[in-house]
Amino acid sequence: MKQSILSLALFLLAFTAFSQEYIVSGIVTDADNGETLIGATVAAPALSTGTLTNEYGFYSISLPAQDSILLEFSYVGFQTVQRKIFLNGNLKLNVELGSGIELEEVVVKASSFQEKMQSTEMSVEEINTRQAKAIPVVLGESDVLKVIQLKPGIPSGSEGTTGLFVRGGGSDQNLIVLDEATVYNANHLFGFFSTFNTDAVKDLKLYKGGFPAQYGGRLSSVIDVKLKEGNNREFSGSGGLGLIASRLTLEGPIQKEKSSFIVSGRRTYVDLFTKAVNRANEGKEDFNPIPDYYFYDLNTKINFTLGEKDRLYLSGYFGRDVFGFEGDFFDFNFDWGNATGTVRWNHVFTPKLFANTTFTYSDYQYNIVNALTGFSFRLGSDIKDANLKADFYYVPNTSHTIRFGSNVTHHSFTVGRLKAGSDDGTISFSSGQDFTGLELGAYISDDFDLSSKFKISSGLRLSGFNNKGQTYIGIEPRLSARYMLNPYLSLKASYARMYQYLHLIANSGVTLPTDIWYPSTKQVKPQRSDQVALGLSYILKKNYLITFETYYKNLANQIEFVDGAELFANNDLENEFAIGRGDAYGMEIGIEKEEGKLTGWIGYTLALVQRGEFQPLNENAKFAQKGYFSPIYDRRHDLSVVLIYDMTRRISLTATFVSGSGDLRWLPTGRFTFQDVYGAKFEAVVPVYEDRNNYRLPPYHRLDLGLVWRFFPKWGESDITFNVINAYDRRNTFFIYFEPEFEDRKDAQGNAIEIPNRIAAKQVSLFPVLPSITWNFKF
Repeated sequence: MKQSILSLALFLLAFTAFSQEYIVSGIVTDADNGETLIGATVAAPALSTGTLTNEYGFYSISLPAQDSILLEFSYVGFQTVQRKIFLNGNLKLNVELGSGIELEEVVVKASSFQEKMQSTEMSVEEINTRQAKAIPVVLGESDVLKVIQLKPGIPSGSEGTTGLFVRGGGSDQNLIVLDEATVYNANHLFGFFSTFNTDAVKDLKLYKGGFPAQYGGRLSSVIDVKLKEGNNREFSGSGGLGLIASRLTLEGPIQKEKSSFIVSGRRTYVDLFTKAVNRANEGKEDFNPIPDYYFYDLNTKINFTLGEKDRLYLSGYFGRDVFGFEGDFFDFNFDWGNATGTVRWNHVFTPKLFANTTFTYSDYQYNIVNALTGFSFRLGSDIKDANLKADFYYVPNTSHTIRFGSNVTHHSFTVGRLKAGSDDGTISFSSGQDFTGLELGAYISDDFDLSSKFKISSGLRLSGFNNKGQTYIGIEPRLSARYMLNPYLSLKASYARMYQYLHLIANSGVTLPTDIWYPSTKQVKPQRSDQVALGLSYILKKNYLITFETYYKNLANQIEFVDGAELFANNDLENEFAIGRGDAYGMEIGIEKEEGKLTGWIGYTLALVQRGEFQPLNENAKFAQKGYFSPIYDRRHDLSVVLIYDMTRRISLTATFVSGSGDLRWLPTGRFTFQDVYGAKFEAVVPVYEDRNNYRLPPYHRLDLGLVWRFFPKWGESDITFNVINAYDRRNTFFIYFEPEFEDRKDAQGNAIEIPNRIAAKQVSLFPVLPSITWNFKF
């Protein structure tokens, strides 16, 4: 009997030991520079289990106690690392992955296609800096926002601009965060360049739907941009010299493998040439001075490893556009820009629990100063945010990944602050409004496996906003699911509700620096969206990922301007608003290839967006549009083709082709004519408008070509990039203007007069064939 009990005890002890699970956790980094790798795969193939590193490079995986377990660490573009471990307790395992750039060919086992298939995430696009630097862009300035516009479901604004209109949403409905700080205007040069210097960007991820619960505050998309952390192994640098701008990035260790820094700057220098031309022609009567314009941006970041469980990051962004003109009797100066700062602390509480605490500050402002002889004029607007948030990442076991956290943001608005008057003080007037608002958010989500085929991510976000005693509360459920039909085919679905408490006051289809951010008030309620999406993902021959998604988005509390809105120096802008609703439908198809000599993607979008049921907040205002209408960014068809062909290690050829329906414009259907005094010329004035956005511009299409020629000197790497924008000289419409055409007639007395014959619409095109050359280097 005793022997039987002893045998049973030994069996139970052995069974318990065998069934005991332990945690393996750590950080995955780039062996060359110490940068953490986001989304690296950590797998135990024999156990058919695995996980991904989070946005801070941290992973945690539960595994059974065994004498020998083989772990594989992989990341696209890096060599796979295998580690055999003996697991009899929790283990911390930090791993470095090498890129293998010294080899002619690197066999990459990691497949991002499989990761995308396995994830519950859908409606997500990612861009790496290699793609951004290879794809041809205007004047050779690589731009991650321009590249993301080539993905399905993300049509751009006017030609060459960086405005984003995602799944029927407006340009203000995109949350853009840089190292977790909000960027309110992500454009330079009125939208032709973005504020993101590609040399400083580590990762860019865009969500079009199925939003994770940690994100809120905008309706249509989230663009999460992460800056590089800096090389903690050795001092290095990179940069480039182009036709209109130069850039330089320096990075290196402060204390080797313990702390690092990165500083990245960029500036245009067209103003240096315009100033020289102006000086050379000074005093010439027939010469009109050329205005000065330049922009700059500066990214800085330092980080410290405080111990095995703590890391501290400090980062900042400072950018400005400056436009100036000085004349004999007239001076005009206009500047605008963003400043952001981030302090972030990572702490590992246990192998299962990781925390990130962040404080961010954002400041966006514009200033216009105009001086005439004896009179001055100043107009400005700004929005400042101070945000504190805490995010927790908890992995209780291999079946669950739980995130939870909260944040609080204090907003400060100055809306259209105007000061003007004469120099002697006899004339003086001013206008403008100041607001403050407090925005709150808390969330929890769980990404869990119901079976080997069925995975669900469910979450709930609670948001709130307070402004002058008016409080709004938003309950935002989030749900997404993935079902594997077979190893190469998955079905996905998602639902997300979003609230937006800040509104962009703009009277143009292009995002301009003078656009004003306005808070929700007692009359102006928060915008709301509900989006559902259904998708299929299929891996074809292990090299191609084919995705199909369809979506429907319901939009509530949308803002339009009333007819004849007065926006300038208006202390009661709400009287110019009309509130209504909208619907957006669409279908997106993508084909992507990441490996081999030929890589790239093809994206096609079929979409429809409509707005209607608008009612003015001011009962005396007028909104004549009846029924539903489409906003100007409603683009029915949108096609993009991106190809990158690596001929050799030194030479790559690139091509992009874009085609789409023309955007909409609100054009007058007629004009009145009048004659001021008898015998004078007739004038065509007072446009007659009917339905909004009643004219579709001609179809848009363009082909861009590029060549990258690489060199490998002893001091590092360099390349010369040749770009040709609009290779076949397609004159796409940038905007339309109208001019009356007259015919000569005689009145009853025989006097010759000019009578308006018709109003002619004329097109302005922006880009002819536009070549450029850029030299890039790295040491």
